[in-house]
Order: sequence, then C-alpha cells, then structure tokens
Amino acid sequence: MNRTTLNRRQWITASGAIAAAIGTPQMATAAEPISSRTSPHFKLSLAAYSYRRLLQGDKPQLTLADFIDDCAKMQLDGTELTSYYFPPNVTTDQLLELKRQAFLLGLSISGTAVGNDFGHPAGKEREQQIADVKRWIDNAAVLTAPVIRIFAGHAKKGVPADQSHRLMVEGMQEVCDYAGKLGVFLALENHGGPTATADGLLKLVKDVDSPWFGVNLDTGNFHSDDIYAELEQVAPYALNVQVKVVVSGPDKKKVPTDFARIAKILRDANYRGFAVLEYEENEDPRVECPKYVEILREALA
Repeated sequence: MNRTTLNRRQWITASGAIAAAIGTPQMATAAEPISSRTSPHFKLSLAAYSYRRLLQGDKPQLTLADFIDDCAKMQLDGTELTSYYFPPNVTTDQLLELKRQAFLLGLSISGTAVGNDFGHPAGKEREQQIADVKRWIDNAAVLTAPVIRIFAGHAKKGVPADQSHRLMVEGMQEVCDYAGKLGVFLALENHGGPTATADGLLKLVKDVDSPWFGVNLDTGNFHSDDIYAELEQVAPYALNVQVKVVVSGPDKKKVPTDFARIAKILRDANYRGFAVLEYEENEDPRVECPKYVEILREALA
C-alpha cells in the first residue's frame, strides 16, 4: 500500500493496524486528543519571555546564559529559550554553548518560540514568515528543543475568512512537514485572532495533517465568560502548557490564576510534559518568578 495514496483517516487506520501487528506504538496525530496518555506527569520550566525587559534593548541587563543560571537556581526541570532574545544571526556555536550550559546544570531545553504570521497572502512577506520559522526549526534541532510554539497569524484586510483560514493552514502545513523531518514538534498557541477561542483554535489544528503538530495551551489567552471551560476543551491536545499568573474575561480585568483548577484540568487530561511559567506582569521577574514557580510546583505536586 502506497502511503501517498491514502487520505488522512485511511492512513491512521492503516498505520494503527501495522503498529498492532508488529508490536510498536502508534504515532498519534495532532487532529485528535493525545489518547496514548494514561496518567499525568509534570515537569516545570520558565519562559525567557518572563525576563523580556531584562533581555532586550540596546544594553540588556542579562543574557540568556544568565537566564539559564536563574532557572537552575529555581530547581526547574527545563528552560524555554524564546527566539526573540537570541542574536539576529545566531550561530550554531552559540546555540551549542547554551545547550552545553543547560545540560551541565541539569536542565532540559523545554522548547522555544517564534513570532510568525501565516495570514499573509502569497508574496515576499509570506515567504519570509515561512523561512523564518524553518530557520528556527533548524535552531531548535541544534538545541534539542522538542517543541516550538507558533502562531497562526491574523486575517489581512480584504482577505475573506475562508481564504485567510486556508492561508494559515497551508503555512502551518508547510512548516510542520519540514519540522517532522528534524523531529521537532510545532505547537499552535491560542493567541488572539482566529485562535482567540477554543473552537477557533481547534478548527485550525484539525485541518493541519501532521503527527508533529498540536497545541501550546496558554492559560492566560482565552478571555471568554468561561475561561477554564475553554482550557479544559483544549487540554487533551496540548504538547506544551504556558501558565500565566493572571487571567481576564471579556472585561479584560485581571484576576489571579486559579492554579489548583489549572492543575486539575491538566490532570484530568492526563497531560504529560512541561508546565512553563510565563510571567507577564510589571514587577521584577527575578523576584516574582521564584515565588510563582513554588506556587505552580505545589499545585502540580
């Protein structure tokens, strides 16, 4: 049977039968909940975005090496090295030095993140967006970062909704095909626009045909009347989880995150992976992040 002649459902069925016959695990697809998870397991990490004011600007106060050191001091399992804080033309040697540092400190590089927009129609801007994501897939492979959180993008003026959806799906499909060849997962974040709701996010996820694709569940990026219900809806698809310290509904009023409820949602979904603290508030992150790491650690214990 030629795989290229199979549609998505036929391939899932066929591969499952083959896996059962030879006694090997079946590879899950992104379009379905990750059913192979039978019990929860949590690892803790911190997103470099939490230190953004310290890592960016003409004269940054800290380097990514300093951030990694802080993650180790917090007794974390991982460190998320957000792409925004690397040199524009980061070299392989620079990536390997950070990988070496993290390993010697007992840290996994839990993932990285890119800023992208696949809502652009055909042209140079779209080509650049896709090229930038592929470049960071290459970098993630060097770092041995298992997952990159990506965005769908935003609809452009004059582009019909169905065409905008198709552009985003096609962009994600292309980069997922590339990422799979290097063993890197891509995780679509709920980040406004078409991913502002659980239904909108999952509509995109289910239209991308790749076993290397899933969701980056950001606990602070749904703003409906029932935020936790939406998080619960998406949690079974999560490859990575970003935990914010506040949530806000339609009125945008910030209230403290219910960490115990987040933990229950993740346990009920049998989530296994990193829970990454992402601190976005205005206080000093070097003071506040250790406090919230301990709150998160206790909730997930």
